[in-house]
Amino acid sequence: MNQCDTPEIPLLAYDAALDELISHLSTVPGVSQKPLMQALGEVLAETQQASINVPSVDNSAMDGYAFNTADLASAGATILPVSQRIAAGFTGAKLAAGTAARIFTGAPIPEAANTVIMQEQVELENNTISFHTRPEAGNNIRPAGNDIKAGHTILQKGTRLRAQDIGLAASVGLQSLPVFDKIRVGMFFTGDELVEPGQALAEGQIYDSNRYTLYGLLKSLGCDIVDLGLVGDTLEATKKAMLEASAKADLVVTCGGVSVGEEDHVRIAIEQLGQLHLWRLRIKPGKPLAFGQINHTAFIGLPGNPVSVFATFCLFVCPLIKTLQGRNWQKPVGIPVVAGFDWPKPDSRREFLRARLEPDEEGRLVARIYPNQDSGVLTSTVWGQGFVEIAEGRTLKAGDKVDYLPYAQFLD
Repeated sequence: MNQCDTPEIPLLAYDAALDELISHLSTVPGVSQKPLMQALGEVLAETQQASINVPSVDNSAMDGYAFNTADLASAGATILPVSQRIAAGFTGAKLAAGTAARIFTGAPIPEAANTVIMQEQVELENNTISFHTRPEAGNNIRPAGNDIKAGHTILQKGTRLRAQDIGLAASVGLQSLPVFDKIRVGMFFTGDELVEPGQALAEGQIYDSNRYTLYGLLKSLGCDIVDLGLVGDTLEATKKAMLEASAKADLVVTCGGVSVGEEDHVRIAIEQLGQLHLWRLRIKPGKPLAFGQINHTAFIGLPGNPVSVFATFCLFVCPLIKTLQGRNWQKPVGIPVVAGFDWPKPDSRREFLRARLEPDEEGRLVARIYPNQDSGVLTSTVWGQGFVEIAEGRTLKAGDKVDYLPYAQFLD
């Protein structure tokens, strides 16, 4: 029997493993006030309320003419002289009875006016408008506070700030926002067979794709990175790298060395230097995964296969990082879709197949999977746009319902 499958150390189910990871974490302290132009992608540290109405006054929703519906003719055409002109950014005088004001989009509605008619619906001659349309009071008027009312919450603590969030903050006059300091993630990689791209490969060597995949994933989540590069395949070298990374970072992530082979040192190093909270999962790909702490720094060791790195990062490292960042996040929810494939062989582990949605012959979106689901086939992660989740022990036939998890749910 392989040591990895000994009954003394049972495999941990996906949901239980995720709960276990999160239970050991809390948001990394540290808050800075950043100008809006520098806050994009940061995590908001305090809920924000508006101090003003937006818009601040009733204003016109389009170019046209403002008047009072009490001045509408009872029958036939309504004829009104134009008594003033109001552009955006300027305030008009109180509207004289029986007149209209030429008004432009965004301009304040003058006192005594209660409707705006579009310029396309009127005829203008000798500074007088005429029309047959009978607009109702309130037409084409955006009331004060139509978008935001003073005192209302505009942004919740834990939001990772997007362009539209920054714009919303600006719309209520905020110049800066309090954001959590970025978390620092240390990373290193084990495997004497690994070579940096650009170097010549000797027999038995491969290029280190994991370093570049992991770097890109961490950057996409807004992390600062401490990259220690390749580490020798010895226990002492692994322990040295762990200590260095844990001293510089809030989280340490590695690839490789977490299984049970003679050259797999990561798990042993964690146990010797700190605490091992979790190891070996009932998922595919990604069974060997180690999580623990070294000097109060969270540590997660991912498998070495390229697909396993990508999958376990999405499933476990993403929620771990979001927790440390203080973000509001929820466990991704599968989208029910129709399977466009057969899956006849059940597995005792929960499977996450690289997939994407494509239209079938009837135009319905169905889930297709990459034909080669081997954990070494990195092409499958590029071709795919998400995972199809298959529960333990389940088989599928084309047409069955499955849960589809877009990559974006993890990597937003």
